[in-house]
Amino acid sequence: MAVRLFEGRDHATAYLQYRVAPHELVSRIMKFMEKKTPNQFTLAVDVGCGSGQGTTLLAPYFSKVVGTDVSPAQLEMALNNSNPPNVSYRQCPAEELPFAAGEVDLVTAMTAAHWFDRQKFLLEADRVLRPGGCLALLSYTMDMELEYGDITNALNDICKEFYAALLPFRNPYIGSSSIKIYTDMLDSCSYPDKEWNECFRVKRAVPLTAYMGMVQTFSSYQKLQQKDPAEAERLSNDIRNKLLSAMKASSPDTEVTVVVKYFYWLACKP
Repeated sequence: MAVRLFEGRDHATAYLQYRVAPHELVSRIMKFMEKKTPNQFTLAVDVGCGSGQGTTLLAPYFSKVVGTDVSPAQLEMALNNSNPPNVSYRQCPAEELPFAAGEVDLVTAMTAAHWFDRQKFLLEADRVLRPGGCLALLSYTMDMELEYGDITNALNDICKEFYAALLPFRNPYIGSSSIKIYTDMLDSCSYPDKEWNECFRVKRAVPLTAYMGMVQTFSSYQKLQQKDPAEAERLSNDIRNKLLSAMKASSPDTEVTVVVKYFYWLACKP
């Protein structure tokens, strides 16, 4: 069965504010599609779209883009966002998409498929995709890195403390490795034309507060916060202060470079 998370209004707001929009990866998806099925870009469906950061990135390439999610709070954030006119949203489970068989040119799930009922989702994606349509699933590892001057290694040792403290709160549905979930899904996909890509690094210059905010959107941090709000706040403050001390900076708005390590797979329906 699928797992429903990220549904609170505050969490949805933070998700929109801090999560990275991976335009570099969307460009790679489109290059894959253009090689396989040029000039057939009518409808893209972004499943588990959250607050729509990835959904809107597809808009320049397709006549119509539809983001779907089970969470009303996430979709409210997406609708309140600045959306191109060809983007719309629908509330539905990933395993029950409101599209006719063979109607869709591209199905994507950006940092979401690990929460789905994975086998049911793959069957549903296959149902709605046209022959020659593409499926693109992407996510990233939890161990984001920071770059700052010549103390990058010191900062990342502190980041590892953060991730280690959150590991016991990781949801058992996704186990210890998201990468294994996605390689298993790739193995389950019957399409012969498919490819795997790992450790694609996306860099963003952001204030330190944005890095902290991004980690705080993780399901493991949210679980800690629900269980022990004081401990979650203490952990965040401790990590932030250690990072600022190592940086010899006083303001949490000091800019750092966040490195997000994505992995993804692409497949073309025969």
